[in-house]
Amino acid sequence: MKPTVKSAGPLRSKTMFLAMRIFKLSKYLTDTKYEFVISKQILRSGTNPGAMVREAENAESGADFIHKFSVAQKETGETQYWLELLLNLELIDSNQYNSMFNDTEEIMNLLISSIKTRRKTLNSKAKP
Repeated sequence: MKPTVKSAGPLRSKTMFLAMRIFKLSKYLTDTKYEFVISKQILRSGTNPGAMVREAENAESGADFIHKFSVAQKETGETQYWLELLLNLELIDSNQYNSMFNDTEEIMNLLISSIKTRRKTLNSKAKP
C-alpha cells in the first residue's frame, strides 16, 4: 500500500511507508507471535524517523534541522537492530527482514546525504 502524503518528497514518503510497515509488523508480532517487548521497541524506533523528518521541516535553524535528521538517523539504526534481532530469534523470516531492512537502508542513505548537504550549506554561509 502506497502512503498518501501531500506534497511529499522521497524522504517524507519513505519514512511514512516505513512507519506503516513497522506498525503492521508490530501488530503481527503481538497478535501472532505473542511478542510484546520487541514489538513496542521497534514500533517506537520505526515510526520516529517520519516524525523527525516532519519536525525538521519546521526547524528553527540549520543546526536544528541537522539535529532532527540526526535523531532520525539514530532511530533508523535502532530499527535495523530490532529487525536483526527479530530475524535471529526467528520471529520474522529472511524475506520480511530483507524487505524492511532495505527500506531502512534507503532512508539512512537519504538522511546522511541530507545532513551532509545541510552542513556544507551552513559552512559555506559561515565563511566570510
